[in-house]
Amino acid sequence: MARCSHCQQRKAKRSCPALGSSLCPLCCGRLREKELHCPPGCPYLSRHKPYQENKVIQKKRTFSEEVLNDERLAWLTLNIEAPLQEFGEQRPGFTDKNAILALEYAKTRVEKGRPLIVLAQDEGQIKNEAGEAILRSLNQCRFQRKIILPQNLETYTPEEKIKCLENTILAVKHLAQGRLEERAYLQDIGRRLALLQDSSSQGKIITRT
Repeated sequence: MARCSHCQQRKAKRSCPALGSSLCPLCCGRLREKELHCPPGCPYLSRHKPYQENKVIQKKRTFSEEVLNDERLAWLTLNIEAPLQEFGEQRPGFTDKNAILALEYAKTRVEKGRPLIVLAQDEGQIKNEAGEAILRSLNQCRFQRKIILPQNLETYTPEEKIKCLENTILAVKHLAQGRLEERAYLQDIGRRLALLQDSSSQGKIITRT
């Protein structure tokens, strides 16, 4: 049996449609949707995804109120959600599932600090426009404390960005209640941002209820 095309050490037992070569089970698991653009029809992806999502849900049943109660992280979360709200307004077909895909895309990019491994012909498929908008918002986001001091604009660490992205993914799943093809979460963003605009003069951040 041939060796894995990635590690060149273990036996290649899985045919990878993204690479056009074979991988060992360990490399398949490590690279899947992290460094590879896995096509939806891949049997290993369809087998893996529900299991992975259940693990996340079991670990964290819902979004963390701790994040929303932290003014600094709440502001970062708002800057994650704003691009999603804009996409939802501009594209009626943009659903909560699309929001999750965009958030996962942004999270992978922040975690790895580099783009996914893709073949030249796949470049148009892997780029997630909403995910790129979230990344731009994350990179531009600064937190300004109420007491104004010189050099008072604070940047965010990758760990803080990942924490808020994960929390927002869980929030989408919590509000969607399994109906990801609908727009329950996107409607909630619109409601909260509208309230935020009304109360901006009071310096409030409107969080989920």
